[in-house]
Amino acid sequence: MGFPFEHGLHTTLIAMRLANKLGIDRQSASQTYYACLLSHASCTTEAHVAAEVWGGSLTTNVNPVMYGSAREVLTGMLRALPDPGSPALVRAVQTARRLPRMVRVERPALTAACEVAGLLAEQLGAPPSVPALLAHLTERWDGKGPLRRAKGEQIPLPMRIVHVATDAAFQRLVGGVDHAVRLVRERADHAFDPEVAACVVEGAGEILALDESASAWEEVLALEPPPPLVLEAEAIDRALAAMGNFADLTSPYLAGHAAGVAELAAAAAQHCRIDAVGVTAIRRAGLVHDLGRVAVHPRIWQKPGPLSADEWEQVRLHPYQTERVLSRSPFLAALAPIAGVHHERLDGSGYHRGCAGAALTMPARLLAAADAYHAMTEPRPRRQALAPEQAAKTLGQEASLGRFDPDAVAAVLQAAGQRVPRLARPAGLTEREAEVIGMLARGLQTKQVARALGISIKTADRHIQNAYGKLGVSTRAAAALLAMEHGLVAWGELPIGRPKARS
Repeated sequence: MGFPFEHGLHTTLIAMRLANKLGIDRQSASQTYYACLLSHASCTTEAHVAAEVWGGSLTTNVNPVMYGSAREVLTGMLRALPDPGSPALVRAVQTARRLPRMVRVERPALTAACEVAGLLAEQLGAPPSVPALLAHLTERWDGKGPLRRAKGEQIPLPMRIVHVATDAAFQRLVGGVDHAVRLVRERADHAFDPEVAACVVEGAGEILALDESASAWEEVLALEPPPPLVLEAEAIDRALAAMGNFADLTSPYLAGHAAGVAELAAAAAQHCRIDAVGVTAIRRAGLVHDLGRVAVHPRIWQKPGPLSADEWEQVRLHPYQTERVLSRSPFLAALAPIAGVHHERLDGSGYHRGCAGAALTMPARLLAAADAYHAMTEPRPRRQALAPEQAAKTLGQEASLGRFDPDAVAAVLQAAGQRVPRLARPAGLTEREAEVIGMLARGLQTKQVARALGISIKTADRHIQNAYGKLGVSTRAAAALLAMEHGLVAWGELPIGRPKARS
């Protein structure tokens, strides 16, 4: 939306200070807290439509007047229609062409935004009373909101507080505290509950005070009315799925992508004999791996032609944005090392870091392969969806070129019900030699490898020596390093238990 970092947190701080000054009860305070935090949860709704209708920034043109008079709102919307920087005649033509569609889509888009906000709040695990509050996102005290659903005290008090806090926080950002106070005063008894607006006017010095040099994260968490809301077990997975759906709403081409990737990666992890805890981590990382997409303008995800250098750079950074979002929470931060590298490749050709080889864990490799396969089977603005068989073939070719882990690709294709193509191994290793080198990398000795594979010690040693010769190494450590680089490490549970330390 173009807001600065932590703008939503600052808005929530202001809302809770207003709630405290008004002396509302604990339940209403709780509703205010969660409703304010979730008030922009539907910002990705119909984003692809908005990208086609609006040439300019809604944040720049509409948000400043969103709670103003009808004339101010209309003027702001007209300013947002044409592409900024275009010649006057071009802007006039664009406005004339886009205006009819704006009129057609405005009400349905706002209705959808309210509905989606409520659904996401429910899926995220907000208190039961909060989703219904978000139906009043666009209402006004004077009843002249675009959806005309309620007026005055028909609008729940928590939402009346959220409306004032939202505008006060934004106007403070635009023109400072005095500017915010002036507009809140002017809009009292029109857009805003006069009592709530009066609290801002009378206590602006305290209510609108923000420390720009410090993060508001801890302060906002501390303001949560007791008891703190805690998600457990399936509620966590449902909330993470809602986060993935929030990102996928950015484009119709992405619908169901996060959930599909998560399930495919989790099934592939089971094929690799990864334990239940690991499978859960991979599935959860899959649900949130594309959160960073919302930091990229939806117009880019919808573009049918080649991306410009600037657009491509924004796309390359969306995994970084995913990492940054997840890093704020210790619980979610544990998913970042998997979710944030889903576009990295074993040969270092991926993005955003260009990680290669040993820097990529097996969970990360599984998610990368699952994401690539699933994306191939989905349509995109620049291409049609590939048939599953063609996607499987393409992914296998990529693995043979050293971009994907062959074992991860095999597991993903098995989980997808596709035939696993013959995958080339580095240095001409056979499947058995690659398997043996992978076990050596985990610290197994020759006799332990033999026991795990059900072969003689002599046969296991022959495989090891053949592999050493092809790899051009003579030590276990060097072979292990190459195994990690080329994705040969045996990550699953080994049937013989933990290897013994060598003396």
